[in-house]
Amino acid sequence: MSTTAGTAGAEDARLAVLDPILDRQQAHATLATELFEVVDLLGSDSALRRAVTDPGAAEEARRGLVTGLLGRRISAEALAVVQDGVARRWQSAGTLLDALERQGIRAALAHAQAEGRLDRVEDELFRFGRTVAGDDTLREGLTDRFRPAETRRTLVDALLADKVAPESLTLARRAVGFREGGFDAAIDLDLELAAAQRLRVLATVRVARPLSADQTERLARVLGAQLGHPVRMLVVVDPQVLGGVRVEVGNEVIDGTVAGRLAEARMLFS
Repeated sequence: MSTTAGTAGAEDARLAVLDPILDRQQAHATLATELFEVVDLLGSDSALRRAVTDPGAAEEARRGLVTGLLGRRISAEALAVVQDGVARRWQSAGTLLDALERQGIRAALAHAQAEGRLDRVEDELFRFGRTVAGDDTLREGLTDRFRPAETRRTLVDALLADKVAPESLTLARRAVGFREGGFDAAIDLDLELAAAQRLRVLATVRVARPLSADQTERLARVLGAQLGHPVRMLVVVDPQVLGGVRVEVGNEVIDGTVAGRLAEARMLFS
């Protein structure tokens, strides 16, 4: 494992410490929005941010501060996550915000799963990310940090409102103002966490031509056997793929044109 991959893995583990707290809450339609609002509040108020992450303050004092400030403004489920977050010691205040942002995303995905539309949300976010990547004008409109975040979110509403699942809209609006790494990083994280919601591995599969249902099923089975987990495949038809299949799983690339890699999968295209 590279140093970069190891560092990323350690950072993911730090941000995931609140996962069990969220998982004990009842998913509801506004939980994600409430958590995102808390992130924005802390991000915009440096004095409050310092107060809730002050290692010199007693844990109960930090909990009491957010309870008094937010107790009547957000649900009990959101408050439980925030209370646990401020009770912990973090490398920086920004790490707390990233951890709460992660829980907001997971809350939206958990609600989508409870409503039976998690697959739809995955597909819609993936397609939206691809659309933005392929349109320079649209990409500039959504990612230009000199434009107010609300202006960019209004553009997302114009593109997606009434066309996608409510969770897709919530996450797409959030992506245009994502704190760390920007829009692309936000969509990648959304998709990664959506796959993890069902204990699956997310694989982006690039092929030269559309796959048949049989090819899709067999390729998913091959990848699942190789990776040791069920696989959720997002298939991209890419003219630059001259033959075979190229699979991206996180930072790893499995290229079906390289001898010895995915020999069984290559048989699908012989």
